[in-house]
Amino acid sequence: MTKPVSYFPADDPNARHLEAQPEALLIRPQETALIVVDMQNAYASKGGYLDLAGFDVSGAAAAIEKTQQACAAARAAGVTVIYFQNGWDPDYVEAGGPGSPNFHKSNALKTMRAKPELQGKLLAKGGWDYELVQELQPQAGDIVVPKPRYSAFYNTNLDSILRSRGIRSLVFTGVATNVCVESTLRDGFFLEYFGVVLHDACHHAGPDFVQKASLYNIEKFFGWVSSVEAFQKALKDNTNPTLTTKGAE
Repeated sequence: MTKPVSYFPADDPNARHLEAQPEALLIRPQETALIVVDMQNAYASKGGYLDLAGFDVSGAAAAIEKTQQACAAARAAGVTVIYFQNGWDPDYVEAGGPGSPNFHKSNALKTMRAKPELQGKLLAKGGWDYELVQELQPQAGDIVVPKPRYSAFYNTNLDSILRSRGIRSLVFTGVATNVCVESTLRDGFFLEYFGVVLHDACHHAGPDFVQKASLYNIEKFFGWVSSVEAFQKALKDNTNPTLTTKGAE
């Protein structure tokens, strides 16, 4: 059996064995955060920004259900749950003007310019589009991090929130796999966080091949790919197999 990846001693009694690709890794619940990326009406609901911009959001429902399961397992095990919420002030100052590449590449901003009747409705704080979906509302103890760009490490206090709690492992769910999920996981990699994506709790923006491409990138270069079932098992009934093996000898 391949030795699992770990940043702490393998015989730690608080360790949990998480099956993943390309190899398993050990996590400590108290040093792990479950990240719910942008599960907002904008990205996961009919009539939201992605839908209005021509993207298929039909797969978001399955990702929402899986994310609910992951959140329940995380809370029961004492894992911190952090929600990201992407968007800008109602005047779109935070979105940037023509001097910002975001002005030219954001599909939300481009959609509003193409359809003036939508101006002020997409990803504006205080609006329906910006709100988290009804099925995934934060609970007591959860943390919400507003963000103005794809990566939640940009212009936010996320890094401080994580470091002050001793969190080293980030387990990702949400939308879109190929945009905000991957962007944040990559930036976390550069900041020495261990990033894991639960593939069945994520949905992508674009053709199906972009989901596969993102998961390939993550598995090969930036982190690990796992599933909600494996995450639940690791937290609920999977103690450190290193200790189990030693005890049996």
